[in-house]
Amino acid sequence: MKKQPIQSATSLPPSPDAERKTRMLKYTAAMVLRLICFVLALVIPLGWWTIFPIVGAVVLPYIAVVLANTVIQSKVTPVERPGSLVPVSLPHSSGVDR
Repeated sequence: MKKQPIQSATSLPPSPDAERKTRMLKYTAAMVLRLICFVLALVIPLGWWTIFPIVGAVVLPYIAVVLANTVIQSKVTPVERPGSLVPVSLPHSSGVDR
């Protein structure tokens, strides 16, 4: 019989609440940077350099959504349910062919 790896609390993936909080922080940081770009676009006198904060204010929402929705899976062993350690027996057929 194959020896099963031992699961530990440190090999479990992050909880959904912790993952959601991390993604919300990334999104909020990107939106704060976008707000700074808007303010800079209004404060900086018109010139060719004004294009940088304007492009940042336009492109950052897309980048923020992509970063917030990207879930990075860490390289941990998959969590096995206890039932997978017991071999599954299939029910016996009644002898009737279908």
